[in-house]
Amino acid sequence: MRKKQIIYDSPVDALVALAKRLSVYETQYRMESEEFFDQYSKGQKEDTLDFVEWSNNYQHYLEMKLEIERQLRHAA
Repeated sequence: MRKKQIIYDSPVDALVALAKRLSVYETQYRMESEEFFDQYSKGQKEDTLDFVEWSNNYQHYLEMKLEIERQLRHAA
């Protein structure tokens, strides 16, 4: 599988894009990302392509959100 690199104008744009991707999974599987990730991390979900991507997207979302929060605290 070939990876595609997407470049965003700002970290906030990247966070919004990740949130939209997470929303698609949440709608499809009728489960919040936080709940899914908890179950997936405990081995209660299989390693399907969707679940691996969802997990990766959620982890990336959390990292981006934390970094933006750090930057905002530093700027204040």
